[in-house]
Amino acid sequence: MLKIEYQGQFKKDYKEAIKRGYNPELLAEVVSILANEQPLPPKYKDHNLTNSRNYKGMRECHIQPDWLLVYQISKKVLILRLIRTGSHSDLF
Repeated sequence: MLKIEYQGQFKKDYKEAIKRGYNPELLAEVVSILANEQPLPPKYKDHNLTNSRNYKGMRECHIQPDWLLVYQISKKVLILRLIRTGSHSDLF
């Protein structure tokens, strides 16, 4: 199981997501799958972020159609880094 590391901006984004009425259980489900090193089901549209300067080498998945999670997995140190969460307009 990967250790979960919450980046500072993620913590702020998470609080904002809760204010907007997003269901935190949906995020927890995705994080649990990732932390257990399981592949995300296709409905989450998990993919590499290759064309983004700010998020190069990271991945993104869709918790809901306009609720995203940007994350990074470091297998060398067994860490799941939660980088950002929010809508497309928040992140890009």
